[in-house]
Amino acid sequence: MDLGISGKTAIICASSKGLGKGCAMALAQAGCAIVINGRTEETLQLTATEIREATGAKVTAIIADVSTAEGQAKLLAACPQPDILVNNNGGPPRKDYTLLDRDAMIEGVVQNMITPIELIKAVSPSMKEKNFGRVVNITSLSVLSPLEGLDLSSGARAGLTSFLAGVARQLAPHGITINNILPGKMDTDRLRGGLRATAKNSGATEEEVAAAQRAEIPARRFGTPEEFGNACAFLCSQHGGYITGQNLLMDGGLFSSAF
Repeated sequence: MDLGISGKTAIICASSKGLGKGCAMALAQAGCAIVINGRTEETLQLTATEIREATGAKVTAIIADVSTAEGQAKLLAACPQPDILVNNNGGPPRKDYTLLDRDAMIEGVVQNMITPIELIKAVSPSMKEKNFGRVVNITSLSVLSPLEGLDLSSGARAGLTSFLAGVARQLAPHGITINNILPGKMDTDRLRGGLRATAKNSGATEEEVAAAQRAEIPARRFGTPEEFGNACAFLCSQHGGYITGQNLLMDGGLFSSAF
């Protein structure tokens, strides 16, 4: 399927690996010129080279912490008027809510709620002028189904979802869509790190822990960054123009709900 976005420009935050990288690769395959972002030079440059060689796309790699004003300024200097924005950022580490102090809570909200809102504010005026814009926010299954120790991350992402529900309707008349993708158990470094930690604490092997978690998922497997990226690219495509303000759950059926 031709996604109809060849020649468009895209900023994909936190895209040196994992789900962000999957989105960057899919948008590059669709013909977009992309700006990718990370905080580790070597990892970011390896990803940039991989995407260039696989797709032939123009790839600009920006070292920055997207949670900071300086980091956002660097991304926007590289691509001042993007057609597409994919918001992504690492969340606060797993920690019991009783151990969170005020500074930690503020930092979590900045990472997973304030930062994407700031970037949307920055790019929406030019999207309005072009009467085209696509925003995809990578949030989490935990917005719908709480996970112990991820209360701060879940709360901030849920706040982002509610905040943007109204903004999406406000921007819709200008050809701009805003949607969220909620990943479940995706086969990324973050998931593998969690498997190793669980294995260490339980005495089981990492593969035993992984097998047990896969068995809980109706699809009987973990998701991949590639299929996640393809879903993101569809929402960013010309075919996604009538989809806005929605939450796309990608979890292999793990969250049990009729609606």
